[in-house]
Amino acid sequence: MPEIARFYGIVIKMFYDDHAPPHFHAEYAEHEAQIAVVGSRVFAGDLPARAAGMVREWAALHEAELMACWDRARNNEPPGKIAPLE
Repeated sequence: MPEIARFYGIVIKMFYDDHAPPHFHAEYAEHEAQIAVVGSRVFAGDLPARAAGMVREWAALHEAELMACWDRARNNEPPGKIAPLE
């Protein structure tokens, strides 16, 4: 699963040809969550509150880029990288 961003110990990844809805995976320590690109809703797994807040902030800033990554990954192409949260 390609890594598309990393910040503050959080790793953001996307699977190739993954199931709908468009989403990404966020890992922080032993926690993992699947987060919808549109609306940044956690629909599977969990993250600590602080990490979840940072992921939502980052995702809101990069929604269009995340959709472009999703489209590429669905076509079995490298999704690319997105700037980290600063």
